[in-house]
Amino acid sequence: MTKLVSKWNYPTTVRFGAGRISELADALKVAGIERPLFVTDPGLAKLPVVPKTLKLLDDAKVKYGVFSDVKPNPVESNLTAGIAVYNKGKHDGVIAFGGGSALDLGKLIAFQAGQSRPVWDFEDIGDWYTRADASKIAPIVAVPTTAGTGSEVGRAGVLTHEASHTKKVIFHPKMMPAIVIADPELTVGMPPFITAGTGMDALAHCLEAYCAPGYHPMADGIALEGMRLAFENLPKAFANGKDLTARAHMMSAAAMGATAFQKGLGAIHSLSHPIGALYDTHHGMTNAVFMPYVLAFNRNAVEDRIARAAAYLGIKGGFDGFAKAVLKLRKELKVPHTLGGLIKDFNPDRKRKALIADMAIVDPTAGGNPVKLTKKAAATLLDQAIAG
Repeated sequence: MTKLVSKWNYPTTVRFGAGRISELADALKVAGIERPLFVTDPGLAKLPVVPKTLKLLDDAKVKYGVFSDVKPNPVESNLTAGIAVYNKGKHDGVIAFGGGSALDLGKLIAFQAGQSRPVWDFEDIGDWYTRADASKIAPIVAVPTTAGTGSEVGRAGVLTHEASHTKKVIFHPKMMPAIVIADPELTVGMPPFITAGTGMDALAHCLEAYCAPGYHPMADGIALEGMRLAFENLPKAFANGKDLTARAHMMSAAAMGATAFQKGLGAIHSLSHPIGALYDTHHGMTNAVFMPYVLAFNRNAVEDRIARAAAYLGIKGGFDGFAKAVLKLRKELKVPHTLGGLIKDFNPDRKRKALIADMAIVDPTAGGNPVKLTKKAAATLLDQAIAG
């Protein structure tokens, strides 16, 4: 019984359903926010969904500011700029609106604006989060417009350290948004590439959480159902972006993946993170490229578990059937089979490959892989993802 010891946390209030964005002003009121900073990304800021949402705030006479200087893989300079806008506008909370980059940066602004220590002092290592002044963390209302990262129900944000080109996870329990508005209508405008990439990110979260070692049966159950939703609905959302039912189910799968991965992630993410940091690739699509190679690498440790998942998902053939289903899904979604199909002129030399492997094995997600990720193993997986 000594192994049956764990710590479980579950998400916040989620207002789920089509049209729920109309409740934004009320959600702010419930969260105790009077002067929000609306954080989004520059691409989304140019689309009609942002002015439509801001009009809801105007109609409710909510005073707000807007910040959209967010890179696809947010960096410290984005955070510094956002905090400056937050403080200048005397804001008292954040609306994090968009995909994973905007959600993460919005949460980090709300967290870091009141702190006196550097953000890197709060990396998700041990009890570093206790260094923060929790009374200075501002409330957050999160509004996802993609169905991938699940950051809207997470207690952390990912930030790239520009000097070292490494992704760092900044964690604090109070970084959890007070209220989430999950409105699938907001995802209807996503182009197929983003639908595929974010959806595969959600699947990767569920898959790696399910395979991670440790005792967390609730996370396992959520991850399993999240995989089912992704396998059944991602091809539909990709083929028809206006399929609101498929979009809704993918929003659920994304939140479920982020809920489940408190149990752990693995080598899909630990290899994807350095590639994203060094080459600025789409995180979910990078996960999708690595997925079958890591699945094969982990086979001896997860074969029985994956066979049970396959049975639940209605996939015949146990582990092999599941692996084939992953490849079939990737093909349907036009996921590149190799990193060269994702990154133009990708031809890293030996030194760069060694750097990526070094970064992968120290990534915080590496520890959750069911098979120990050594430098040699990381280098082999990288070679496989290059060669196909």
